[in-house]
Amino acid sequence: MKGTNKIKETIEEYNKYRSPESHATLFKQNVKSFVINFSGTYCRTCGFYDYFEDFRLMLETKGVETKMTTVKEKEDGAYVTFKLK
Repeated sequence: MKGTNKIKETIEEYNKYRSPESHATLFKQNVKSFVINFSGTYCRTCGFYDYFEDFRLMLETKGVETKMTTVKEKEDGAYVTFKLK
């Protein structure tokens, strides 16, 4: 998959600066998209979607262009699908 290493690097960097308030893990991936499991206490704040957008922008700085296509909310966070451009 295009950008797999960069996705993993971004997850590590994201968690370094945002965990435990927001923690990202790679849930699943295919050649056109991937799903990140976001969890943490941020879910109770007003900036819920900002954390997902931050992740997307971090990927962009590494040369991986994506678009958020779905956000499936869950009790402790969300599963967010990113489509590769």
